[in-house]
Order: sequence, then C-alpha cells, then structure tokens
Amino acid sequence: MNSHLQLGWIGLGTMGTPMSRRLIEAGYPVAVYNRSKDKEEALRASGATTADSPAALVQQADMVFLMVSDDQAIRDLFTGPQGILEAEASGKLLVNMSTVSPGISEEMANLSQQKGHTYLDAPVSGSVKQAETGQLVIMVGGDEPAFQRAQPMFERLGKLALLLGSIGSGNRAKLAINTLLGFYTQGLAETLLFAQQHGLKLEDMQTIIANGAMGNVYSKIKGEAIMGENYQAAFALKHLAKDLRLAKAEGLNTPLGAVVHDTFQQAEPTLGDQDVIAILKHLQHG
Repeated sequence: MNSHLQLGWIGLGTMGTPMSRRLIEAGYPVAVYNRSKDKEEALRASGATTADSPAALVQQADMVFLMVSDDQAIRDLFTGPQGILEAEASGKLLVNMSTVSPGISEEMANLSQQKGHTYLDAPVSGSVKQAETGQLVIMVGGDEPAFQRAQPMFERLGKLALLLGSIGSGNRAKLAINTLLGFYTQGLAETLLFAQQHGLKLEDMQTIIANGAMGNVYSKIKGEAIMGENYQAAFALKHLAKDLRLAKAEGLNTPLGAVVHDTFQQAEPTLGDQDVIAILKHLQHG
C-alpha cells in the first residue's frame, strides 16, 4: 500500500531492528544496511532488502533513517568510504534518529545540503518495548517541509513527534530528557539503597513509591528489576554515560548534573553493558 515510497534504514541494534520492522509491517519497501551482516538476516526474513554500503542504500531510497550509537558512527556513515555522501544522488531525506551531539547534526546537515539532500535530527525517548509497539516520543530538529515528509513514518514509529526548531534542536531535547533519566535512575537507586540499609523491605518501598506522587512507570519497572536482580540491559549504562558526557559538553554544569555525570562515568568501566539501574551496584560498593 505504501510501495511508491522507498525507505532505507541504517543501524540494526536493539532499537533499530524493531523500529525498521514496524515500517516493513506497515507496507513500506525497506532496504537495510548494518555493519554486522548477521543482523540483516532477521529483517530480510521480514521482507526487507539489503544494501552493500550506505552509498548504495541512499541511491535506492527516497528517505533514509539512521539509528546508531554515537558521533563517530555517524561521521563514518556519512563521510567514510562508500558513505552516504559518496552516493551519486540528491534530493534524499536523511533522518538521524541516533542520540548524538547537536554539533555533529549541524555538520552533517551542512554537508548533506551541499549534496542536495535534506537532514533531520530525530532522536527518540523510549526503550525497546516502546520501539516494538510504536510508542516512542520523537524529538525533531529541522525544517517544516522535511518534518511533514517524514511524519507518516514518525506516526508509525512513535506516539508523538514534535518539531522543536532548527537542526540540533532534537538532539538538545534528547540530552535534556536523558539528563532527567539520569536523575531518576540514580535517585531511585539511592532511595532503595538507603531504605535497604535501614532494614526496610524493597517490596514495601516499592509499594510506597507506587502509591504516592513519586510513582511512575519508570520507577515501577526499574524497582522490579532491582528486586529481581535483573540487570540485563534494556538501556545500557554505557549509553547513558555517553549521553551525560554529551550534555556536559553542551554546558550542563548544575549541581545534580555534575553529580550524576560523574557517578555514571565512574560506573561505566565495570557496569557499562548492564542496565542503567545497575548504578545501584556502583553505589553499594562506592
């Protein structure tokens, strides 16, 4: 039903795979590219085609989405050998949904414009479950016509997409909301640790939190993870540590900001691959 619009997707990690699958299931023809080819196979089974390089992907797609780990990955995909900007193509819409710095978005947007492409930064708030169910919050920087072109896809991927301003605005909003995520995560861990150290049952503290003004979906999920000692990464601690570094580079220097930044940097070497709530373990032994 959507066969007139060819989509491309770069980055098939824990978020990119379910997000691209939602577009395939909506009837869009989607070509995918991932550095490790084994991850492409699952999408091929769902109906995706594959491309040998970012440049090849851009040549065959009208709109390309990116969901990768950091600034360096974006730089490599755009400017590296067989990168996006090496494609003999113009007029494409490049939608970067990765959590990266505003600076890299501004730089890649300028380079893209020189090649006749349009760029949006469109990072998301939400984790794997929200990606699977299309309940992400999408924060967008760029111009209105480009936003409107991407809106049907955003509606499939998320429950809310907001155009916040010029290029980089989406990235800045993502760093702001993930700073709050850092506060929540460390605050919940410290609260439960304090209660536990004073002989209170974690189950009772969870009940108290859930029935008061402090209760929310996040405190419920992460509190249950602590009680079940389940630290498998829904959102890896190393990614939040990276986001807090980006926020600091953008000028985050408030009292809580400084503390949560430093705590997550200290925890990353030993706990980086575990879930963010594993910050509790760091606090226990700190």
